[in-house]
Amino acid sequence: QVQLVESGGGSVQAGGSLRVSCAASGRPFSTYSVGWFRQAPGKDREFVAAISLSGRNTYYADSVKGRFTISRDNAKNTVYLQMGSLRPEDTAVYYCAARSDYVSSYLDDYDYWGQGTQVTVSS
Repeated sequence: QVQLVESGGGSVQAGGSLRVSCAASGRPFSTYSVGWFRQAPGKDREFVAAISLSGRNTYYADSVKGRFTISRDNAKNTVYLQMGSLRPEDTAVYYCAARSDYVSSYLDDYDYWGQGTQVTVSS
């Protein structure tokens, strides 16, 4: 099993940047692919980005492509989501999730979830 803890959320003005982190404990993090998802008030949780076990392959939702970058440091058991050119519509609770299989953009494919971190973008 793996335990996930997100951090780095906060408030930022539109156009600004923020980096959120997902720290893992338990089994070696390099055995998990990781995804970031977000959930805005009153909306379903949606896919944001995902990264393969090695970090060589990354995937993004169209809404964040070119603005967000996912990366990982397996030596530090941490996955990052660098968010730039933030918009008010990026406001949500951001969750990281892990699965011991190929990377996926479907939230039902993920077995382990963090508690989430709030990101608020003001106009």
